[in-house]
Amino acid sequence: MSAKPDYRAWFESLRDPSERHRLDEVVYTDSAGGLLHVVHDMDELKKTPGDEWKRIFMERGHRNEWPYGSGVWGKKEWVLPEVDNENVVSMYEGHTNLFWAERYGRELGIEDLWLKLCGNSHTGSFKDLGMTVLVSMVKEMISRGVEIPAVACASTGDTSAALSAYAAAAGIPAIVFLPKGKISMAQLIQPVANGAIVFALDTDFDGCMEIVKQVSARDGVYLANSMNSLRIEGQKTVGIEIIQQLDWEVPDWLVIPGGNLGNVSALAKGIDMLLELGLVTRKPRICVAQAEAANPLYLSYQRDFEVFEPIAARKTLASAIQIGNPVSAEKAIDALRRYDGVVEQASEAELAEACAAADRTGLFNCPHTGVALAATKKLRERGLIRASDRVVVISTAHGLKFVDFKVSYHRMELADIVSELPNPPIELPADYDTVRGAMLKEIEQRFHG
Repeated sequence: MSAKPDYRAWFESLRDPSERHRLDEVVYTDSAGGLLHVVHDMDELKKTPGDEWKRIFMERGHRNEWPYGSGVWGKKEWVLPEVDNENVVSMYEGHTNLFWAERYGRELGIEDLWLKLCGNSHTGSFKDLGMTVLVSMVKEMISRGVEIPAVACASTGDTSAALSAYAAAAGIPAIVFLPKGKISMAQLIQPVANGAIVFALDTDFDGCMEIVKQVSARDGVYLANSMNSLRIEGQKTVGIEIIQQLDWEVPDWLVIPGGNLGNVSALAKGIDMLLELGLVTRKPRICVAQAEAANPLYLSYQRDFEVFEPIAARKTLASAIQIGNPVSAEKAIDALRRYDGVVEQASEAELAEACAAADRTGLFNCPHTGVALAATKKLRERGLIRASDRVVVISTAHGLKFVDFKVSYHRMELADIVSELPNPPIELPADYDTVRGAMLKEIEQRFHG
């Protein structure tokens, strides 16, 4: 009888594979200041055939055995194998629906367009997937005697919401640093409601990031931003889950909004594991979509990634990706090179109109998804995406977090944007004949005109 596999994972330097650290060490970079990533013992994982992994993942997704009902923890051996199940902090995240955007796809000239609705989650964004892993590891570390006074992050909204919720569930203090006046009220109130210590700083995200780095280095507070590669382990399950939902068939394109750029390498990492463990045999192409106002990766792509230079990000409706100095740029560039990737950008008007057009077909998109949809439209118009390609757009957050953006669009109050598809309420007296006349007129104009 063969021995039971001994699943293991560790931190490893991206540039020097000989430098390793245990996952319960408080470490975020290698000895030279470079990025780390989590590496798994692939030889142990290969002891289970690819078809058997498929069966395991599918079976766990329809049961409630703790913690495997989660879309992340159902893949525990691939994510964080050594954490005790009693220390897992999960809200059964993942398993978000893959929306077949048939009508919107026809408008773009794409026969097989899908949106992965990552915002259909506990706190309304994909950040839950990474935070369940990070907070679970923190709880595990505390149980092993590691002193961690609190967990902290800089955020443009969604990271702070996810950290605050998971830390509250675990009973661990959370501290968040937000750029004052630069996130939506819905995003601000989430960490407040979950009892986090919330600091609104008079700076941008990059300034908040510098503060949280200092706090983690000097005061022992555990850093929860995506430069902590534990986050990537949860987020990589999005790539795995998409292919699982497509009956293990790989799409032709993944289109991903890009800000701090952790999600790009995360999805690529998940697919890397599918390839190496024999569950699939080919890669998709990847497009990273950036707001024109915060586009350092796009500018680097224009020069074939020969140099990457941070920029001062300007104000954008896609506030969660208003980042000029992304910490995961190196990982993202590596993923794009390996996945025949491209980078596209969207202006404020383009992202707003993409949201409005998609919403008209039954979606309800956040502005960051609008950036990805605008990029998808541009790639189709250039012929880079073909009509017959299967395309999956990553929708990163729920549209309800950005109600002010949508209300302003339909009231035609967005600065420097003339709304092309406004649909404000029609105010009328409560009189049947008046209402009937207006109703019939609108039906005729909208659907038969």
